[in-house]
Amino acid sequence: MRAERIRNNAFEIGAIIIGLVMLSPFVLVVLNMMKTSAKIVTNPIGLPDDLSQVATNFKNVITNSNFNYWNSFASSLIVTIFSLVLVTVCASMAAWVLCRNKTKWSGFIFMLLVAAMVIPFQVVMLPLLSTFRSIQDFTGIQFLQSYGGLIFAYIGFGGSMSVFILHGFVKGIPVELEEAAAIDGCSRGKTFFTVIFPLLRPVQMTILILNGIWIWNDFLLPSLMLGLNGAHKTLPVAVTSFVGSYVKQWDLILSAAFLAMIPIVILFLFAQKHIIKGMVEGSIK
Repeated sequence: MRAERIRNNAFEIGAIIIGLVMLSPFVLVVLNMMKTSAKIVTNPIGLPDDLSQVATNFKNVITNSNFNYWNSFASSLIVTIFSLVLVTVCASMAAWVLCRNKTKWSGFIFMLLVAAMVIPFQVVMLPLLSTFRSIQDFTGIQFLQSYGGLIFAYIGFGGSMSVFILHGFVKGIPVELEEAAAIDGCSRGKTFFTVIFPLLRPVQMTILILNGIWIWNDFLLPSLMLGLNGAHKTLPVAVTSFVGSYVKQWDLILSAAFLAMIPIVILFLFAQKHIIKGMVEGSIK
């Protein structure tokens, strides 16, 4: 019993240390957004002297014309919402079709989707831009410097993991439900949207939250497709407005980063139980 207690205490201490290490970047952001830029450079890990400085920093960030907080917030919101809706619907349909149609190609396509999850984005980012530019020149449809192109890219990059998670959940749904719907005269499409789609809601919540955190915080893909100085900038991209070639406004950078992360932190705190529930149910099924 004593050895077990010592082992449990060691695990708890280790978990606390790991938790503190993972929280340290967030703590540093919170501490330094309450300081002036000079104080951040001279003492980045010290406590702030004047708490009223945070109000000044927030005001300077929100009123800054280069940062344009509300437009950037709206851009992040538009991209995140439309990407999440389309990824969830498309991945649900794909997972259902791959699970129910047992052909020689269904397993191959599913394995391709699983393999795509391990391909780093940095490997395909330049060919992706080149391909989008060629399609744009050929069709006249604007993929670069537009919300549509960015959302289309997120559907592709987010689809693999979403299909993988949903596929395991769809396996646990009895086929008899679909057969009963077919006997009642439901078409394949109606069967999916009236019978299958509502049953996927628990795991869809997990997908929405995981993809939402990723899309909202993503910097590399929006910076490549929308540009650092384009008309449309998401919040992570807009933060670079305070980074110059010779001067970095650390007080405004950290304040802007805090404003950008607050919505997703609030979402995660309220929805973390859905993440755990959806992952557990998907793994069991």
